[in-house]
Amino acid sequence: MQSNHLFLEEPIRMASILEPSKARFFAAMTKIVGTLGPKSKSVETLSACLEAGMSVARFDFSWGDAAYHQETLNNLKMSVKSTKKLCAVMLDTVGPELQVVNTVEKSISLKQDDTVILTPFQGQDATPELFPINFDGLAKAVKVGDTIFVGKYLFTGSETTSVWLEVKSVDNDDVACTVKNSATLTGALFTLHACQVRIEMPTLSDKDKEVISTWGTQNKIDFLSLSFTRHAEDVREARDFLTKLGDLSQTQIFAKIENIEGLTHFDEILQEADGIIFSRGNLGIDISPEKVFLFQKDALNKCNMAGKPAVVTRVVDSMTDNLRPTRAEATDVANAVLDGSDAILLGAETLRGLYPVETISTVGRICAEAEKVFNQEMYFKKTVRFVGEPMTHLESIASSAVRAAIKVKASVIICFTSTGKAARLIAKYRPTMPILSVVIPRLKTNQLRWSFSGAFEARQSLVVRGLFPMLADPRHPAESHSVTNESVLKIALDHGKASGVIKSRDRVVICQKLGDASVVKIIELED
Repeated sequence: MQSNHLFLEEPIRMASILEPSKARFFAAMTKIVGTLGPKSKSVETLSACLEAGMSVARFDFSWGDAAYHQETLNNLKMSVKSTKKLCAVMLDTVGPELQVVNTVEKSISLKQDDTVILTPFQGQDATPELFPINFDGLAKAVKVGDTIFVGKYLFTGSETTSVWLEVKSVDNDDVACTVKNSATLTGALFTLHACQVRIEMPTLSDKDKEVISTWGTQNKIDFLSLSFTRHAEDVREARDFLTKLGDLSQTQIFAKIENIEGLTHFDEILQEADGIIFSRGNLGIDISPEKVFLFQKDALNKCNMAGKPAVVTRVVDSMTDNLRPTRAEATDVANAVLDGSDAILLGAETLRGLYPVETISTVGRICAEAEKVFNQEMYFKKTVRFVGEPMTHLESIASSAVRAAIKVKASVIICFTSTGKAARLIAKYRPTMPILSVVIPRLKTNQLRWSFSGAFEARQSLVVRGLFPMLADPRHPAESHSVTNESVLKIALDHGKASGVIKSRDRVVICQKLGDASVVKIIELED
């Protein structure tokens, strides 16, 4: 494992800790993904979530039907319109997730050292002695001594609401387990995770394909979160499926690393995926707790060097029921930022938590504080060294734009782009100032109708740290020699001023194409 020491920017004055944080238009450079559900479904709450800093909405299809999620998404669209804040849509697949089916939804109390039988679901009721599960191959996959974890969907890991089981014996399709801790399980579904056990189920299930081809296509999802990604082939198969759907050919695939199999094949998965989600809940069960941080640091570093967004999950679980995070959780959020995370994903905290808006706001404030002491100079040098020479044309322009912006203390970098690639490359070098990505739509055709691109590219930058998009008028090409470029720049500057990012006499770095040439220029605004 490569060393990845990103020391804090020095010096940090102890007195500054007592100073109140200054309000900023952008709550943080680090993005926040919120999982939507019963506690974050209303237009009012969704509007507040967007104002608090949520930039990606995650729809988890491991619970709820398409009609329920569609109603939530319709509310989100109304909130986006009223707040004038863009928000991307992420569909999270179920994948090969094992579940205990509790059709009667009665609470189930388990006592330490009791025995419970796991058996394929055939209409039985779940009881403290019998757990019907949605998979008939568990008995062939596990062996005596294996560990199995059972908890509520999006389980918290609390020892009173989740249970650890140890396989005692296997008899035909039944798996007898010893209960290792007393707990009470509630709800209709419990997630079941067999530690370091290969489950012979497809990564993209038939149910997932149906949801993607209907709900996903109808809503032109921006991101597909591919649960339980275990091999690069999983990503390739998902991409082939999306490509065949036509409208989703631009949808980005984020590989969700949830078990030791995905960890083992991480490098090949990273090459194929558009981004990575570190599902630390499941991963923290599959590997030893003391090893989780090592994988996080090494994997985030690899994502950063590849210029691919990295999302960290399970950071403030306690805020599901409490208004404030624990000290350890607050530190965990900050460390995720210092390690290089692009976004923080909130699950149960916003889906069924009591304080979804406050959670987003709190996480945003912690991220903003951590960003202030992120050692950008060390990170920049490390990234340049990793890329090596000769750099590609775009990589050279991106790194030069960031270097120039830091040297002249620019307030913002403005990047004109059609595909979003140039803006993402600039973000890869983690400038200390926001990057305003001006996405210029392009006219395209599928032989049947004409349409403009750009909306996908703009929304997909909402998961990248430091990148803030705006969609330009399609009549203004990104490579124009004419004065139209100046008019687009004026609109971008006016947007920056209205946002409070740009002030009079500020310096701004511009990155754009002029014909076949890429140009980085510095302007100083007049009073």
